[in-house]
Amino acid sequence: MNKEEYKLYIDNVIRRVEFARVRFDEKHIVKIVAISKYSTSDEIKELYEIGQRAFGENKVQDLKAKSDELEELPLEWHFVGNLQKNKINNLLDINPTLFQSLDSLELAQELQKKLQAREMTLDTLLQINSAKEESKHGVMPEDALNIYNQIKKECPNINLRGVMSIGAHTDDKKVIKKSFETTYSIYKELDGATICSMGMSGDFELAIECGSNMIRLGSIMFNK
Repeated sequence: MNKEEYKLYIDNVIRRVEFARVRFDEKHIVKIVAISKYSTSDEIKELYEIGQRAFGENKVQDLKAKSDELEELPLEWHFVGNLQKNKINNLLDINPTLFQSLDSLELAQELQKKLQAREMTLDTLLQINSAKEESKHGVMPEDALNIYNQIKKECPNINLRGVMSIGAHTDDKKVIKKSFETTYSIYKELDGATICSMGMSGDFELAIECGSNMIRLGSIMFNK
């Protein structure tokens, strides 16, 4: 796509976000994170030039490469993938704006050790497996509140900002909606939480209508 085609396409995405946002609450604010795992640095630059600032990667090595290539731009980098314990230091070297996929207490404890050793902090979201699907990472919804509070108490270098989840993997909108409602109800119980990251390219409107204030859009933004 050229710049004008990108702009037209993203304007359409923004209109859809706006309709969903107003259906939830006209004062509701939604941030779009563009998942750039299939995009080149030049394509990310095109999006930057028309106003997109937040980008997400699901592999540490790709995040490193693209953030280095585009270091002259004031981009907001999010890590959204599963983080293996042996890659923690690599992620901390990059120091992303937000780590969205903290998926267990054990990972939090290991992350805390590395952060403390470096005397640094990291903004993070707790990932919730709201649909209880074996294929997904994250804490079970019935455990989420306790784990969230335990991390806040025991891991002072982890700055928990809220929660993230992926909608149920099904074509049944009622089931997907239920998974979003489960995450949002937990989010509302969390003291000081400000981010509820739900919704991807195929279900972001439904996620916003259930309360999401951060969505992760991939192919809908980058593919023709």
